[in-house]
Amino acid sequence: MANSLSSSLQSLPFLPFSTSLNPNFIDYTRPQFTGIRRRGRKALQLVIQANSSNQNSDEISTKLVTFLGKGGSGKTTAAVFAAKHYAKAGYNTCLVTHSMNLTAEYLLNCSIGTTPAICSDNLSVVRLETTKMLLEPLKRLKKADASVNMTQGALEGIVGEELGVLPGMDSIFSNFALEKFVGTLGIKALRTDIKDKFDVVIYDGVSTEETLRLISAASSARLYVKYLRSLAEKTDFGRLASPSMLRLVDEAMNSSGGSSTFNGKLSSEIWDSLERILERGASTFADPQKFGCYIVTDPCNPISVNTALRYWGCTIQAGANISGVLGKASQQSSVESVESVKDTFLHLPFAYIPDLGKHSSLDWDMIISHAESKNARELLQLPNEKPKNVMSPIKFDPSNRCITLFMPGFAKSEIKLYQYRGGSELLVEAGDQRRVIMLPRGIQGKVGGAKFTDRSLVITMK
Repeated sequence: MANSLSSSLQSLPFLPFSTSLNPNFIDYTRPQFTGIRRRGRKALQLVIQANSSNQNSDEISTKLVTFLGKGGSGKTTAAVFAAKHYAKAGYNTCLVTHSMNLTAEYLLNCSIGTTPAICSDNLSVVRLETTKMLLEPLKRLKKADASVNMTQGALEGIVGEELGVLPGMDSIFSNFALEKFVGTLGIKALRTDIKDKFDVVIYDGVSTEETLRLISAASSARLYVKYLRSLAEKTDFGRLASPSMLRLVDEAMNSSGGSSTFNGKLSSEIWDSLERILERGASTFADPQKFGCYIVTDPCNPISVNTALRYWGCTIQAGANISGVLGKASQQSSVESVESVKDTFLHLPFAYIPDLGKHSSLDWDMIISHAESKNARELLQLPNEKPKNVMSPIKFDPSNRCITLFMPGFAKSEIKLYQYRGGSELLVEAGDQRRVIMLPRGIQGKVGGAKFTDRSLVITMK
C-alpha cells in the first residue's frame, strides 16, 4: 500500500527584479583575444573528456545548453545571445531551434534550414521539423527489416511522407535529434550522422514543459525498461518476441554503418546495456559540465518571475540543476530590486541580457563586447571544473533519520510522497513530474512525518 502525503502551505513570497550595469567589459574582437578564441575549443574538449570516464578518447565531448521560462520572457533571445557569445569565444557552436518562431532568424539575420548551416564564424544553425525527422527512423527500420525480415516486408508499404505529427512526437524526435548532436546516451551510431562535431549545442525548444520532459526522459525511461525487461524475461510472449525486437532495433540503430552496440550479446546483456545507456543519459543532465540550464524571466512581469521560480523546482524534479538566472533588461527595471533578485533565486547567480530592442541594427561584435553584456558572459562561461557551490537538492541525515528535499516554487500541498518495495525508495511527485530517490540503508523505512521550511521539504523516517 502506498503512503501518501498531502497538506496545505501558505504561498511563498515573490520579489521584484531590477537592472544593474557594470562599466567593465571584455572585447572579444580585439587581436589579443584571437589566441584565446582558437584555444577555446580544444580546452573545452580536454576538460570535459578528463571528467568523463564513460566516454572513449576518440569521442568529442559536447556541452548542451538550454533555457527555461514563461512564453515571452526572452528564451530565444537568450539562446541567440549565448550562441553568439560561445562562437565569439572560439567554441564551435550550433544553435538548434525547434519552433516555427522566426525570432532567431531575425536576430541572427540569416535563414535557418533543417540541416546545419554556417551562419557566422564558429556558429551553425538548424531548425528541427518533426515531419522531416519522421522519415529517417522509418528509413532505418525498413533497412533493418530487410536484413532481419521480421515484418516480412510489411514496413515497405508505409510511405513516410504521408504520416502526420501526433501529440507527443515533437518531444520524442527532439530527443532523437539532440542525441545525434550531443551524444548524451553515447550511441555512436547516431552521432555518425552529423558531420560536424560541436563543442556547444544551444537548444531552443518548443516550450519549457517539453524541454523538462527531455531532461527527465532518460531517468523516466529507466523504469519503463525495467518493466519491459520483466515482461520479456518472465512471459512466454516476451521470451519469444524480445530477441527479434532487440535485433531489429540494433540493426536500425546501426543501419548507417556504425558499430553495433549489442552485436553478439545475450538478451540479458542487451538489457543491461540499455540500462547503462539510460543511466549515462540521466547522469549527463545532472552534470553542470555537460549540461547548462538557465532560467530566463521578465523582471517587470510578476507572473514571469513566479513561473521562473516554479520552473527551478521542476528542473530539480527532472534531475538537473539550474546554472543561473538571466533577466530581460528593460527601461522599467529598477536598481533597488537587485537584492530582491538574489533573495528570490537563492544561491543562483543572476545577470541581465542586453535589451536588443534599442539597437537599430544588431552589431553582435558590439553587443557581445559591450559593458552591459559582461555579467551575462560571465554567467554563461563554461566551467573548467565542477562547480563547488552547487546546492545539493537532496540531503541525507542518517543520525536524525531525515531527508531534506530542496523544492523551490512548490507548496507543501502540491508534493506527494509514495513508498514501495519495503521502504528502500521514496517516490516524490510534484509539478507534473515524478522522481525516485534511493534511500541509504541507515534511513530506509516508512515516512513518519514531513514539514516544509525555507523552500525545503524535511522528511522524517520511522
